[in-house]
Amino acid sequence: MDLLILLKALILGIVEGLTEFLPVSSTGHLILAGDLLNFNDARGKLFEIVIQSGAILAVVWEYRARIAGVLRGFGHERLANRLVLNLAIAFTPLAVLGLLFKKGIEAHLFKAVPVALAFIVGAFFILWAERRKHTVRVNSVDEMTPLDALKLGLAQALALIPGTSRSGATIIGGLLFGLSRKAATEFSFFLAIPTLIAATFYQLYKERALLNADDIGMWAVGFIAALVSAFLCVRWLLRFISSHDFTPFAWYRIVFGIVVLITWQLDLVAWTAG
Repeated sequence: MDLLILLKALILGIVEGLTEFLPVSSTGHLILAGDLLNFNDARGKLFEIVIQSGAILAVVWEYRARIAGVLRGFGHERLANRLVLNLAIAFTPLAVLGLLFKKGIEAHLFKAVPVALAFIVGAFFILWAERRKHTVRVNSVDEMTPLDALKLGLAQALALIPGTSRSGATIIGGLLFGLSRKAATEFSFFLAIPTLIAATFYQLYKERALLNADDIGMWAVGFIAALVSAFLCVRWLLRFISSHDFTPFAWYRIVFGIVVLITWQLDLVAWTAG
C-alpha cells in the first residue's frame, strides 16, 4: 500500500472524527479536504463512506450502557420504546428526502463554493439561534415526544445540503424547539447511529463495484483514525456544552468559509468549484 495514500487516509479519518459530531459539517470538511489532498474521485468518495463507521462506533461505545439498556427493554419498557420510536420518526425525513434528492444535490452542491457558502449561512443561523432566549421544556432525551422527534428529523434533513452540518442542524433545531442543550446534543448523537449506518450500507451497496481488497489497509487506517478522534471529540463536546454555547463554532464556520471563497476567487487553490 502506498504510504502517501495511507497518510491521506489518516488525515481524512481524523477530519471525519473531529467534525462528525460538531456543528461544522463533516461532509463539507471532507469535500474540501478531498480537494486539497487530490482524493476526491469515486474511490475517495467511497472511502469517506467507509470511515463514517468509525465515528458511529465511537458514539456506540460512549453510550454503550444506555444502548444496551434500550435493546434489553425494547418491547416492554416505556422509555426504551419511546426512544426507539422517536429515533425512527426523526430518521424518516432525511431518509425519504435523501432518496428523492440526493443525486441532484451531489451533482450540484458537492463542490467547494456551495460548501463554503453553506458554512457561512449556517454560521449566521447559529449566531441568531444562540442570541434568542431559550425556553427549556425538555431537559432529557427521555422527555421528548414524537412531535419533538419529527421536528428534529426535519431539521436534520437540512444536512442534505453539504456544509450545513447534520449535528449542527439537529442540535440548534433542538434548542429552538425547547430542548436543553444536553438533550439536543445527546439526541443528535443517538440519531447519528441509524442515520450513518443506513447511509453507509446504502452507499456501499450502490458503489459495490468499487470495493477492492487492496484498499483494506487504507480503510483500516481511516476507520481507526475516525474512531479515536470521534471518541475524543464526543467526550470533549459533552464537557464543552456544560458551560459554553455554540457561538465559537459559528465564527469558525465564517472564517473557514471566507478563506475558501478567497482562495477560490484568487485561484490560490484548485477547488472543485460550483
